[in-house]
Amino acid sequence: MYQPVKRTPLLLTFVFIILIASACSSSKNEFSKKDVKRSQKLAGLDFDKKYIDTLYPYLKRNKEGYDTLRKYTLDNDVIPAVRFDPLPLNFTPKEQAGFPEWEIPNDVQLPNKEADLAFYSIPQLASLIKSKKISSLELTEFFIGRLKKYNPILECTITITEEMAIEQAKKMDAELDAGNYRGILHGIPYGVKDLMAVEGYKTTWGAEPYRNQQIEMTASVVQKLQDAGGVLVAKLVSGSLARGDVWFDGKTKNPWDTTQGASGSSAGSGSATSAGLVPYALGTETLGSILSPSTRNGITGLRPTYGRVSRHGVMSLSWSMDKVGPMARSAEDCAIVYSVIAGKDPKDGMTTNYPDGFDPTKDYKSLKVAYLKSDIEKDSSDSKANLDKAIETFKKMGLTLNEVELPKDVPYNSFDVILRAEAGAFFDDMVRAEEVDKMVEQTQRSRANSLRQARFIPAVEYIQANRQRQVLIEKMQAIMKDYDVLISPSSGNRLSITTNLTGHPAISIPTGLDEKKHPTSVTLVSNLYDEASILLLAKAFQDQTEFDEMHPEGYTD
Repeated sequence: MYQPVKRTPLLLTFVFIILIASACSSSKNEFSKKDVKRSQKLAGLDFDKKYIDTLYPYLKRNKEGYDTLRKYTLDNDVIPAVRFDPLPLNFTPKEQAGFPEWEIPNDVQLPNKEADLAFYSIPQLASLIKSKKISSLELTEFFIGRLKKYNPILECTITITEEMAIEQAKKMDAELDAGNYRGILHGIPYGVKDLMAVEGYKTTWGAEPYRNQQIEMTASVVQKLQDAGGVLVAKLVSGSLARGDVWFDGKTKNPWDTTQGASGSSAGSGSATSAGLVPYALGTETLGSILSPSTRNGITGLRPTYGRVSRHGVMSLSWSMDKVGPMARSAEDCAIVYSVIAGKDPKDGMTTNYPDGFDPTKDYKSLKVAYLKSDIEKDSSDSKANLDKAIETFKKMGLTLNEVELPKDVPYNSFDVILRAEAGAFFDDMVRAEEVDKMVEQTQRSRANSLRQARFIPAVEYIQANRQRQVLIEKMQAIMKDYDVLISPSSGNRLSITTNLTGHPAISIPTGLDEKKHPTSVTLVSNLYDEASILLLAKAFQDQTEFDEMHPEGYTD
């Protein structure tokens, strides 16, 4: 008897396979218990299966919450509700006398060779303008001309703000003619790192994804300088998203040696100031980006205390570490610019109104000074000879140097999770949109890769690192409480990461050239909110030496 073929089981099997395949396809990106088991290794955990089973529904709810958070758009100027306070326990900032009325010399003359004007100090330029030996417009056109001439060599400028600069310079000249003198910065050109927004101009952050970005606001620090009479002539290179000296159109050069990068990320500010393309500039620092390019380019750079200077309108890399400061030829020039940009800003909740000031007439010999003797002795860099000479100069100036050491028993290698986690949060949308793939550098140590891996930093480790940070703050206070100034090598030790985590102010000052004719420097650190002490000692050192008057050859043609 004929028996029909039973196809149903085969058909069902086929359908079942299709459904399984479909299910696998649709769920391949779903969060599973296997994901929990694998990911716990990153946090150093090894839960039993029964606990993973218990955890899983909770984690799924967490993920739903994360998805909701990601759909909510945040403006660039929104900071976390958890805010960093650098004050140690029971610490009271030193009383300050306020800022002086800056002395403007009366006998300054125009140089015989016009190009030499590029290396005049702020007081010298102020004298020329106030006495009307040169107009702000003439000075502005002079520096714009230098920017156009030397930028193809140095690659230090992203945007020349020519139209606005000319308008502002004419305004300053008209005001001076009418008897309205705004102060020592009246009519003097300057540049800013292109992390700072300026209405009407691009703010690229040095990164390809933001090449055409325009933020319709003006950063508070830029507004303060303009209110003081400053004339913005250029938005200078920031290394891509505040890292290094590479940006979307090239690599910024050191004017002392154009085969060498200008260091980052305030590369443009360092290079342009060194080559006399601007009299001074603003930079930012999270982990060395004012002090390092100041050293590399042979200028003076002041990194103020965390919270001294507003960051409103400035790109955030790390809300708890970012600082804005001046980069100029001398400590005096830095002090002048700092006196204008510092202070409480209602648009930046991190800024403070603690006492501030600088007294250039104070006897520097009254300062209590310590130095990192062992770090200086162990220094094996090309700057060692100049570092030793600098220490001898401080001693010859009548200072007693007491030996101290930076805290040792702290987990320094783990602290960068703070910076990376906060940067990851700020740029999360860019990473998720895969815009980070457009950045020029894609190496293991690139900013692009750092932002990607930030997503794998456990929240608990971020909190623990900040708890350890508080321990470091107290340890640093134990060292600094007996001193006004700490002298350190500019590299080769833990000073940069330590003081950027604790929020201490620091200044980098030139100490000459090494055997390769590259600039060298020494770094001075003071107590929180005591910029006055490092500015005083730095100025005294520069009064005794001529290193701050050096400038690279080939830029006075």
